[in-house]
Amino acid sequence: MSVPATTVTPPLADELDIVIPTIRNLDFLEQWRSFFQPYHLIIVQDGDPTKTIRVPDGFDYELYNRNDINKMLGSKASCISFKDSACRCFGFLVSKKKYIFTIDDDCFVAKDPSGQEINALAQHIQNLLTPATPFFFNTLYDPFREGADFVRGYPFSLREGVTTAISHGLWLNIPDYDAPTQLVKPLERNSRYVDAVLTIPKGTLFPMCGMNLAFHRELIGPAMYFGLMGDGQPIGRYDDMWAGWCAKVICDHLGLGVKTGLPYIWHSKASNPFVNLKKEYKGIYWQEEIIPFFQSVVLSKECTTPQKCYVELSKLVKEKLGPIDPYFQKLAGEMVTWIDAWDQLNPSTDVAQVKKTDTAAAKKK
Repeated sequence: MSVPATTVTPPLADELDIVIPTIRNLDFLEQWRSFFQPYHLIIVQDGDPTKTIRVPDGFDYELYNRNDINKMLGSKASCISFKDSACRCFGFLVSKKKYIFTIDDDCFVAKDPSGQEINALAQHIQNLLTPATPFFFNTLYDPFREGADFVRGYPFSLREGVTTAISHGLWLNIPDYDAPTQLVKPLERNSRYVDAVLTIPKGTLFPMCGMNLAFHRELIGPAMYFGLMGDGQPIGRYDDMWAGWCAKVICDHLGLGVKTGLPYIWHSKASNPFVNLKKEYKGIYWQEEIIPFFQSVVLSKECTTPQKCYVELSKLVKEKLGPIDPYFQKLAGEMVTWIDAWDQLNPSTDVAQVKKTDTAAAKKK
């Protein structure tokens, strides 16, 4: 079951940042106060930089608007989307912590079937701190959860698992649907609480939603670029999808794990399906070619860091997706700009050493 709200000592308080993109006052934080207050917040203000965003008292935070982004990145600021929640990845860029949890400002605390409030952040941390099993599927799902284990027939040689790089959470109430599905199911709400966490197998892509997401920043942060979306771009609402496709391919290449399932949050607001359709329609068409591209990507053995993987992937995007539309030529260029910005603000990280350290820590637990 979910982690009870009242019995959890805040884990990783000095090792995790919470990143929130927003255009409005952050009153939603009041409901999350008991869970989020021990952590540092990075707020990325989208839209008008002269607008004042109100943050409730008592939270430790830093806030960046477009003027700050331009000042810090200079010409490299072109890689950060404007008037789109994809701007959240600037928070990933400036964080100095080992882990990131990112959430949208229309997401609230959900309750499990017993009525207990769900500490989403604590569950994400549990997912990240326990190994993933991408090479062989366990029919009891996550064998590292309390009350579960590896089933009969699971190879002992694979039971150590791998470091979990991404924890993808889900949503009660408003599902994360595309515009056509919203239009044909305008009243549909998700009330199904599935008490499960599972590793997404190696070689399998998934639609990553950014509104309830945590990841190991040192291991996969450079691949968590939410692309070019919003103002001046021909596509929107595919920012997290793009990051998910890229990151999953790179996780598979580097031997890292991706989990999905718990925790749930309560998604309170359905966005306008007609506005969404205008943003999504090219993506809905393009994804029929984009997804086969990612399914066929093979990165070279020289790609030993997420940065090297991402730069090589950008070249493949330019070569293979560029002919579809000039947008992908531009996106490929900004993927490289993103890595340049990452390296500018962050010292290089030895992925092998981080994985070794994390595996040793997991064994001690």
